[in-house]
Amino acid sequence: MASDASQRPAADVPAPDVPAPDVFAPARLGPVRLRNRTVKAATFEGRAPQGRVTDALIDYHLAVARGGVGLTTVAYLAVAPEGRTHREQIVVGPQTRGGLARMADAIHEAGAAIAGQVGHAGPVANGRSNGVHALAASRMPSPLSMQMVRSASDADLTRITRDYVAAARTLVDAGFDVLELHMAHSYLISSFLAPGLNRRKDDWGGPLERRARLGRQVARAVRDEVGDSCAVTAKISVSDGFKGGVTTDEGIEYAAMLESDGALDALQLSGGSSLMNPMYLFRGETPVREFAESMPFPVRWGMRTPIGRGFLKTYPFEEAYFRAKALRFREALSMPLMLLGGINRADTMEQAMADGFDFVAMGRALLREPDLVARLAAGRAAEGVCIHCNRCMPTIYSGTRCVVIDPPFPMQ
Repeated sequence: MASDASQRPAADVPAPDVPAPDVFAPARLGPVRLRNRTVKAATFEGRAPQGRVTDALIDYHLAVARGGVGLTTVAYLAVAPEGRTHREQIVVGPQTRGGLARMADAIHEAGAAIAGQVGHAGPVANGRSNGVHALAASRMPSPLSMQMVRSASDADLTRITRDYVAAARTLVDAGFDVLELHMAHSYLISSFLAPGLNRRKDDWGGPLERRARLGRQVARAVRDEVGDSCAVTAKISVSDGFKGGVTTDEGIEYAAMLESDGALDALQLSGGSSLMNPMYLFRGETPVREFAESMPFPVRWGMRTPIGRGFLKTYPFEEAYFRAKALRFREALSMPLMLLGGINRADTMEQAMADGFDFVAMGRALLREPDLVARLAAGRAAEGVCIHCNRCMPTIYSGTRCVVIDPPFPMQ
């Protein structure tokens, strides 16, 4: 059953004389009640060999669930085989439903809610690893597979929209509380939004309204399928961080379209491009050598060239580095928003609430300290100890972990 846009909850933007909500108090995300307003952001776990749910993947999310987070997000659940970033990624379907249900049950027993980041990697997919060519808005070479990425046809987009719907139904039946539709980082939907990646002359390209068509179509189709049986959110970009990417102005315009459609319960505000400028998302040190060593040849060789080294730009880390751009979204929109990007301190989380954001999403801070939320809530800590060296990033192919300390999660 489709949900009426008028029934979607508005953001709890504090009035001048109303105290900001407590980030550690229970809150609602659409139809879902969360024990607090903290979210473990989707970061690839590297624990799904053969594309299956493993005990190690469950333990990875159990650590942050037991550590106090309100909602933990399982990363990169692909809707189709060609939509995987690489072959060791879960494709949602009947063959993976049992493992996903086992994971949802475990997270619920720990007191947290569970989200699945539902996506199609588009041009970020490694077609050589997947054994099927990647798709994008327009034809382009892939630096990952050294193959050409194929331009998606109308038939492809119809099929992929159905794939999103089928994945959504499987995850809801498996007990997932939230579906996060991946519309950022140059994944398929994001590749349609970016004018530099979308050179189409048909009804899927040109003005933003046409480039936004796929994302809006997917959001509506998923909502119509799941109704109010779960929350549906989307990850979108405050800026792609490359010439020809989605700008902040276009991001706000796109967000306003999604808000007017009424299919989503919240937006998570991210940025950067896994394909064109990944460090725009992460900020901090750039571990070029470690990245090169983790890549297969010839990508490893390419990263050692001047062009390859230039791909991994360096952006100094600052706390809540997307806040300034995200505030522009907060001013333009009334729907709930999640603030992401370098959130490590209790006072940053409190400021986000005062700014009118509804949830805070954390990534590297929880990788280093899975129990950080519980310690912040209890006043036993004021900030995390992550040093933003980003050496965790190259470990995604061998089990994502903090390399500064002993691995907090089992690797096998």
